[in-house]
Amino acid sequence: MAVPAWAWFATIGGLLVLFAIDLLIVDRKPHEVTIGEAGRWVAFYIGCAVAFGGAIWAFSGATYAGEFFAGYITEYSLSVDNLFIFLIIMSAFAVPKIHQHKVLLVGIVIALVMRGIFIAVGAVAIAKFSWVFYLFGLFLIYTAWKLSRQGLGEDEEYEENAMTRFVRRLFPVTDQYHGAKSFTRIDGKRFVTPMFIVMIAIGTADLLFAVDSIPAIFGLTKEPFLVFTANAFALMGLRQLYFLLGGLLRKLVYLSVGLAVILGFIGVKLVLEALHTNTLPFINGGEPLNVPTIGIQVSLSVIVGVLVITTVASLIKSRKTEANESEDDSDLTEPAAQKH
Repeated sequence: MAVPAWAWFATIGGLLVLFAIDLLIVDRKPHEVTIGEAGRWVAFYIGCAVAFGGAIWAFSGATYAGEFFAGYITEYSLSVDNLFIFLIIMSAFAVPKIHQHKVLLVGIVIALVMRGIFIAVGAVAIAKFSWVFYLFGLFLIYTAWKLSRQGLGEDEEYEENAMTRFVRRLFPVTDQYHGAKSFTRIDGKRFVTPMFIVMIAIGTADLLFAVDSIPAIFGLTKEPFLVFTANAFALMGLRQLYFLLGGLLRKLVYLSVGLAVILGFIGVKLVLEALHTNTLPFINGGEPLNVPTIGIQVSLSVIVGVLVITTVASLIKSRKTEANESEDDSDLTEPAAQKH
């Protein structure tokens, strides 16, 4: 896929314009984001991604468009899992709702920068060392195994990482928030606020997310332009999605299992492709192996199918759990009612 320099600049410029619009409209005045407002913004950003994918289809063909959509859906799904961690961090730091969108915006900008760096490094590594796909594939299979053991929707406690503890040792931290300020002065002494600490927590969490997501999308497309744009569009509107989903995040109890299946599938796909183009001398004497590979159409079908099944199963499970809890509560209150 030959992407001229002007297309890169135009795409990055367009993404910056979207960020600017978001800042001017949403962040011009701190407020609690409503479900209706969040829903409109999420629909707008999804529409932008679909339009961009349509443009790729028109100018570069269905194969590259399929790679973009497969990467976008995968990254968007991983982002939903990330939102659960954001929810835990927000709750642990008791971030006021009117300032949560600012924290999420900073986290998303940090994520976009870090993913851009990882994409550049990954593209160079893949171009020079084809065996990198072995590492990516095995890493995704390991991540899938680890993720399958994680129960999304269960109560978790946030433990501050080394970076946030280092910042606390380096700077005095106020006990309370000072509006949206990250720094403040008290009696002439400079303090950082909990707002700054929570931004550090979100940013470092983003770093771990990038480590998982970049190998996954390189398993779907080797085009740096598609990798970058799929990540960028997946991150756009992510904070509005946070407010839209709200309590629904805790109802997606099987999301981790679904994502584990997807990551494991992509990991196997990468290993098969690595074997198909093998150059390692200790495997088949450095010659490629005649193994089947998985096309983008199959990949896209598997990703969408797993997500649909996971979402439906999660909602059914949550509804049954809520119904059982309601019955238990009614059983406990019934004797008391009869007594009166």
